[in-house]
Amino acid sequence: MPDRPLITLHAVSRRFANGVLALAHMDMAVAEGSFVSLLGSSGCGKSTVLRLVAGLDLPSEGTVESPGAARDPGTAFVFQEPTLMPWASVFDNVWLPLRLAGVSRRDAADRVRGMLATVGLADFEAAYPSELSGGMKMRASIARALVTEPRVLLMDEPFAALDEITRQRLNDDLLRWWQARRLTVLFVTHSVFEAVFLSQRVQVMSARPGRVVADVAIAEPYPRTPAFRTSTRYAEACRALSQALEGATAGATP
Repeated sequence: MPDRPLITLHAVSRRFANGVLALAHMDMAVAEGSFVSLLGSSGCGKSTVLRLVAGLDLPSEGTVESPGAARDPGTAFVFQEPTLMPWASVFDNVWLPLRLAGVSRRDAADRVRGMLATVGLADFEAAYPSELSGGMKMRASIARALVTEPRVLLMDEPFAALDEITRQRLNDDLLRWWQARRLTVLFVTHSVFEAVFLSQRVQVMSARPGRVVADVAIAEPYPRTPAFRTSTRYAEACRALSQALEGATAGATP
């Protein structure tokens, strides 16, 4: 993987209008083509980091360099909730960003159907969100993000509400999509186990005001198979990351 940073935060602080200091002097670098997770307790500023990287918010202090902050269209965002339009079919939900970019339904058809096939929803293009399971809704949301062929994929706890079996399957699929499309992924999670399975590096954040206090490398080659989850190496990596997280959140109010 290339080492050139595609995303950097330098001495970034973010204070909201109500006076809450969400981030304080945060530094972070994400190499192009890498898979990096942000791990920390609730309220530590993980989602704020994603919004800054996406260009949806501005820092109070410091600098953010990223395609999203530079208004480059090559950034896609997947939220914790699928946020699908309930009145629209799966096809039309996935077509939406192309439609907003001026691509007609006819011209977008092959790209949309190809993406639905990629995420395992080829037989559901005419279905409505109410007819889908939670995992299928998230697959549709990811398809909508990937159909734009982004360089950067930002994911804010996308699998948190799913059962463990569905979550593991989507973790497996996400790694395939990341490698096949040469994406740069910044992934927010509360799960040590998920962070270890997915990531090359895990940025552990302190309690609010958030900042990176540990950068933990997961030295396991890809592809990562389901067998990795039951290996000694996995258990050791989870233990090390749990200790880093415990140290980062020591003294925080639950």
